Amino acid sequence: MRRRTVLSAAALAACTSAVHAHGPDSHAGKKAPARKEQKPWGIAGDARAARRSIVVSMGDDMRFRPDRIELRQGETVRFEVRNTGKLLHEFVIGTREELDAHAALMLKFPNMEHDEPYMAHVDPGKTGEIVWNFNRAGTFEFACLIAGHYQAGMVGTIVVLADASPRPAAR
Repeated sequence: MRRRTVLSAAALAACTSAVHAHGPDSHAGKKAPARKEQKPWGIAGDARAARRSIVVSMGDDMRFRPDRIELRQGETVRFEVRNTGKLLHEFVIGTREELDAHAALMLKFPNMEHDEPYMAHVDPGKTGEIVWNFNRAGTFEFACLIAGHYQAGMVGTIVVLADASPRPAAR
């Protein structure tokens, strides 16, 4: 029993080290400058580098529109995330494994507060924003991790196609 408690505490500490407390303003889409930390799905982008904006709506039917987005590796995108529902929703980018782990934590700790540059918490009727540079090719996901929303299928897919620009020949 003690081993399980120690492991649970260690797992919680590891997960919460990546989760930062925030104030009420972050739910309104106001964010401090993004920390530039490389993730498997990219890195926080510079708004001036965004050449494309994608509007994503999320509603109380537990769906995103669109629910599939295709991008090119190296592209910096501004996501305008609109909450068309009456419930709080969020838009979190990550790998399936990261989102699964975070969603499990949110079920255990539904009032857990967090704020990262790859997530936007959006109050009903409001719009949030994420600027992200997809510097790695692959298939990633976005989801609402509010307790129960992810489990209800509030998930979408981001496909980042490998940069097709020609490479200099090796000498």
